[in-house]
Formats: sequence, C-alpha cells, structure tokens
Amino acid sequence: MSKSIKGTALVTGASSGIGATYAKRLARRGYDLLLVARDQQRLDDLAKALAQENGVRVEVLRADLTREADLALIEQRLRDDEAISLLVNNAGIALNGTLAEADPAKVGALINLNILALTRLSSVAAASFGAREQGAIVNVASVVALIPEMFNAVYSASKAYVLSLSQTMQSELGPRGVRVQAVLPGVTRTEIWERSGIDEASLPVEMIMEVGDMVDAALAGFDQGEVVTIPSLPDADDWARFVGARAKLGPNLSHSRPAERYRITG
Repeated sequence: MSKSIKGTALVTGASSGIGATYAKRLARRGYDLLLVARDQQRLDDLAKALAQENGVRVEVLRADLTREADLALIEQRLRDDEAISLLVNNAGIALNGTLAEADPAKVGALINLNILALTRLSSVAAASFGAREQGAIVNVASVVALIPEMFNAVYSASKAYVLSLSQTMQSELGPRGVRVQAVLPGVTRTEIWERSGIDEASLPVEMIMEVGDMVDAALAGFDQGEVVTIPSLPDADDWARFVGARAKLGPNLSHSRPAERYRITG
C-alpha cells in the first residue's frame, strides 16, 4: 500500500471517544494513521477496520503517555518520521470533586497527561513541522478553559493551559507555514465522565453533544482556518468580541507605576 499524499496523522488517546472519532474522520479524508493509546485490543480492532474501510495505512503504538519511556518513544517517532503531517493531541483525563478533596496521585497523573505530555509532543512537532514549513497541530482543550468555576479546578486549569499554549504556538509557527488549532468542546458523550466518577445522567441532556457531531464541527473549524474552535458556539462574533476585550486590556497590563486606584492615601 502506497503512502498517503496527505501524510500521516498521529492521534493520541485514539482507542475510544474523541480520539477514535478523529481517527475515523481523518481516515476518510485519506490520511494514513498512527494511533496511540493504552488499550492494545481496541487499537488493533480500530486499525483493522479503518484500513479495510478506507484503504489507508494504519499503525498502532501502545503507550501510556504518563510514563517517561512511553512518552519518549512517541517523541522519537515524531522526530524521525517525516511522513507525519498532523498531530492530534487528544489524550487526557478528568477529575471530579474539589481540590481540597483531591488525591495527589490522580492530580499528578492528570498534569502529566493533560499538560506535560501534550507540551512535549507539541514541542517536538513544532520543531519537526517548522523545519519542513508545513504541518498542523490540533490540541483538544475544553470550554472549561473559559468557565473554570464550572468544573474541577485542576482539569479546568489544565485546559486553560492547552488553550494558552495553542494560541502562543500559532503566533510562533504560523509564519513558518504550520497551523495550530485549539478545540474547545463542551460536554461530549464519551467515557471520560464514567472514568472521572461523574454521572452523565446528572447532566442536562441539552448540554451533551454526540462525539461524531463534535469532531465534525472541529474539523469544519479546521477547514475554515480557525485557531480556536468552539463546536457549540452559534455566533463566531461572540468569540471575536471576547478576544477584542482581552486585547483592550493589553496597553494597561504593564506600567512603571501602579494604577491610581491602588495608591494608598494618607
């Protein structure tokens, strides 16, 4: 089987949910695939189906990205394989409950996966794609990056990091011909809720998007050249106004003297 002219998409967290759906949609678009996750059987089953249905190359790499050796293996593959043209950083976990109640080990695992692994893979992809002056990086964040009070503190903060990282990367890599997109899903029907101990039935049904609809919207945003895609947002001008309000703060975020409202009198 010849290599795809679109190159290879490396998708993390690819065994189920958003990652598996990205794999299916990208295979339909003609990408070869390199699928990364912990569940070998699910990866193998998905790879076999996608190769048969779409006539693309599909390779699987079982890896736990919270383990140094496994993460280093994927980093090396990103460095060495010039066929990789798209990185989808989807792997992530969530937590439930307050920070005061949190299990330190689970907090550490979340930070290692949602932040550290994503950053290291993004860094390698930035260097590799930037050197070739082509390629794209898709980082899956969450709307809780914008409404942190609504969900677990550590998870929300990790997704705010992903959003900030992605925006900065786009400003760095855009002039070099590399695209970066941050995808901010709302509540999406995947296994992440059960794994984090949240009862999906307790959530309003009108808030829950089917995973296929979410990924289709994210890819439509990618096709439209968006840096930030919020699949459930009806009016793109709302995001533009949000960005504009942030920009308005810019001239006053750093001065040599405190603002008058903070001066102590007497």
